[in-house]
Formats: sequence, structure tokens, C-alpha cells
Amino acid sequence: MVQARTGSSRLPGKVLLPLAGRPVLGWVVRAAQAAAGVDEVVVATSTAPGDDAVADLAAELGVRVVRGSELDVLSRFVAAREATGADAVVRLTADCPLLDPALVAAVVGAWRADPTLDYVATTLVRTLPRGLDVELVSAAALAAADRVARDHHRVHVTSALYAVPGEYRTLGLVVAPDAHDLRVTLDTAQDAALLDAVATALGDAPVRWRELVALLRARPDLVALNADVRQKALEEA
Repeated sequence: MVQARTGSSRLPGKVLLPLAGRPVLGWVVRAAQAAAGVDEVVVATSTAPGDDAVADLAAELGVRVVRGSELDVLSRFVAAREATGADAVVRLTADCPLLDPALVAAVVGAWRADPTLDYVATTLVRTLPRGLDVELVSAAALAAADRVARDHHRVHVTSALYAVPGEYRTLGLVVAPDAHDLRVTLDTAQDAALLDAVATALGDAPVRWRELVALLRARPDLVALNADVRQKALEEA
């Protein structure tokens, strides 16, 4: 499921911005559709009037749309899971256009190999660039999070599942070489400049994470475009 809305505080409407001629949300939906093991792609947006454009674009892309609270994102995921009857939900965010379908497939595959896991993610120990984030939460764990999550945990959907180590069965996927210092998410104009440059270099196609890392390691001028951007803390978003 792809969470998307237009109400970003630092770059409003970012998920609708064009990237190599394709809306950012379109990049994310395409990556999700290309990932092995994903049964259905759903865009979870809000009922705010400003997100009508998100819902319209998702419909144009041929995927189901579920709308709910603008700020209580967890409730949107719960509604989307109920609508689809899914036994697990992959959480993707629409500000990550360079998602690698292979990473999504790896997370899904790890859970299918052991469905007793509550949460599988590339983010528990970060070794990938920020912006290649993939999380999976089982239906039971999503319901549990919905019961206990408060405040910023309802914004971040899954954070209640790893806030207390050992409370849930979690699995983190890591890669080598470590590239967690790189940033390819979209939150500011500087991020947009970097993404435009990467899309120009790699073309309008789903990105392989190793090729992306190799490009950025070879092009420090690109990395410098958003090197000063500070990631918001969980409590700030």
C-alpha cells in the first residue's frame, strides 16, 4: 500500500511532481506493481479536498484508492487492509520514487518464508539510501498497532511495532556495502533536484538499488545537491 497526500509542509504537492515525465506517485506505483509477491497495489490517501488529485491520479494508474484521515495514517492502512482482506501489508511512501522492485520482493519473500513474523523491513538497521524504504506488517500486527498506537505512532503507521525491542517478532534486511548515508527521498526542493538528475542519468525505468548507489558514489556532485537536508524526527512529521 502506498501512502500519499499533497499536504507536505516542506514541499506541498510533491507526490504529483513530474519526474522524467512521470508523476512521482506513478514511479512508486510502477515499482510496487513490478515487485514479485505483491498481490494488489492500493493508494491510501486522505479525504482532504487537496488529495482529490492524488485519488484521481491513482485511478488513472489503475489501482484501488482508499481514503481516510489526513493525519491518522495508521487508520488509513487499517481501512485499506480491511478493504482488501490482505494477510499482510507492505508500506511504501509516495515520496520514494526510486524504489527498487527487487527490494520490495525481498521483504515480501522473507515474510512469506516465515509468516509468524510481525514486521519485516529494510529500515530496522539502515544500510540502504533513505528513500528505498520497504516495510511489511502482518494483518495481526497492524491490528495490534491500531489498538496501542498514540500520537506520532499513528502518523508513522509501523513505529509502535519496533518502539519496544522484543515486543513483536521483527526481521531487518540489510545490504552490503552500506549506503545509508545517501538520500534519495523527496521532501525538499534540494531533494527534487537530485532526483531529477538521477532520473536524467538512469532514465524512466524502475531503478536497481546497486546501480543507484554506484551512480551516487561516482557522482559526488549529485550527492551534494541535498547533502544539507535534515531528516525530520518521528515526532516532527
